[in-house]
Amino acid sequence: MKLEADTHAHTIASGHAYNTIREMAAAAAAKGLKAFALTEHAPMMPGSCQSFYFQNLDVVPRMMNGVRMLFGSELNIMDTNGKLDLPESVCRDLDIVIASIHKPCYGMEHSEKENMRAYIEVMKKPYVNIIGHPDDGRFPVDYEALVLAAKETGTLLEINNSSLRPKSARQSTRENSITLLELCKQYEVPVTTGSDAHMDVDAGNFCNVEEVLKYCDFPEELVVTTDFERLKPYLNLYKYGES
Repeated sequence: MKLEADTHAHTIASGHAYNTIREMAAAAAAKGLKAFALTEHAPMMPGSCQSFYFQNLDVVPRMMNGVRMLFGSELNIMDTNGKLDLPESVCRDLDIVIASIHKPCYGMEHSEKENMRAYIEVMKKPYVNIIGHPDDGRFPVDYEALVLAAKETGTLLEINNSSLRPKSARQSTRENSITLLELCKQYEVPVTTGSDAHMDVDAGNFCNVEEVLKYCDFPEELVVTTDFERLKPYLNLYKYGES
C-alpha cells in the first residue's frame, strides 16, 4: 500500500514546530508525496497563530515542488459540547479542517460519555473533515460508536503516525488504533493518515501507520490517502470551493 497524501502536519506558525512552509513542502516532495496538508494549530493552543493567519491563506501557492499543497487548521475541541476555536466562516474557506482533543484546551477530567458527546457534536459540523488522533487513551471513547458516527456524518478518522511513536505522550495508541481499524474494516468506514509532523524529517513519515495497517490487513480502498481522488470529496476545498 503506497500512501501518497499526508493530511496532518505543522510549521513554525503553530508555535511548537520547527520548519517553514517551503521547508515542509520540499520535505514532502523528497518523500514522493503527491498531496500534503499543513494544518496549523488553531488559536487556543498556546503559542499558535491567530485567526488572521488562517484568513490570509489564500495568498499561499497550492503547488510547491510538484506537490499539491493543502492549507487548513487543526482545531481544538474546547469542551464536551463540541465547541471549536475557529468560527465556521473561517473554516469553510480552508482547504482542510481537523478537530482534535488536546490537553491544554480540553482538560483531562472528562468521562468516556462526555468525550463521545464532544466528538459526535464536532462530527455534525460539515466543515470538519477529520477527527485527529482519536487513539489517545487519556481521553477514552466508545470506538464502535465513534466509527458509526463517522460513517453517518462522512467524517474521516485519522491514523496518526506521531501517536504511535514509542515516546508519544498519548496512551495505548497502538491498541486503540488497531481497535479503530478493525471496526472501520467491519463497517467499511474510510480512514486518513497523518504524519502529525512538527519537523521536516517527519513530513510524510508513515512508518508506524504502515505497520498497524499491515497488522490489521486493512483494505487499501478504505485508506483515502492512497489516491488523491479518494481524498478530494472530504476536503472543504472541493465541498465549498473548486469542483
